[in-house]
Amino acid sequence: MNALLSIWTWLEVALVALVGFFVQLFLLAVTFLFDKRRYVVGRCFRLVGVTAAKLTPYWRFGVHGNVPDRVAPNTVVVSNHESNADPFLISHLPWEMKWLGKKSLFKVPVVGWMMGIAGDIPVERGDRDSATGAMARCKQWMQKGMPVMIFPEGTRSKTEELLPFKDGAFRLAIEMQADVLPLAVSGTRLALPKHSWRFATSRGLVTVGTPISTKGMTLDDVESLKNQARAQIEALRASLKPLTGSAAPVPAADANAAR
Repeated sequence: MNALLSIWTWLEVALVALVGFFVQLFLLAVTFLFDKRRYVVGRCFRLVGVTAAKLTPYWRFGVHGNVPDRVAPNTVVVSNHESNADPFLISHLPWEMKWLGKKSLFKVPVVGWMMGIAGDIPVERGDRDSATGAMARCKQWMQKGMPVMIFPEGTRSKTEELLPFKDGAFRLAIEMQADVLPLAVSGTRLALPKHSWRFATSRGLVTVGTPISTKGMTLDDVESLKNQARAQIEALRASLKPLTGSAAPVPAADANAAR
């Protein structure tokens, strides 16, 4: 039954994405000459993700706590990364930002095209030149007044423990003298488990932390900045776990029995 429902859900997500793609193309044609930040087509893409999440029978996603209507343009947003469902959840936040994502995602038909139109930034893992180019594009967006979104773990964690944070997001913030805004997600680990195509019932929440100023910091402060952001994310995630029912890992057998 789970396999059949998962197939149906993938079809629903694909249909929503396809319709959203044509809407995004129309908006691109209308706004291309004056929307240099690609705000409209970017928000369109995020709202397509929100719509797909709301129509997915397995998921109940939302935002917890007080959330600002907007963030400072010169901001690097960072979050923990539990599953491929995280972008669907984080897209519930009410502001636009350009996402750093692995290059292979941009090759996925429709969704990858939409990421490119939205202005998201591809990066090849383990490729120094690609990473350098991606950071340059992040700077360009920030100079245009558009925040950027980066998962500092670099990939999804297979356990409840956060992976080590990479330096990139924090070097970028210091070089731009930008704020770092920590987010935390909880409850998405089972929503779309790593290396699995099957959906699972999930209550996912995202919450927003306190901006960390980098004014006056130098690259010698990267490690301190990472630690500050990590501490916030861990505390925020801990506050969400009782609300998402993910205070402890759920054994696979129990998860299957609950379906």
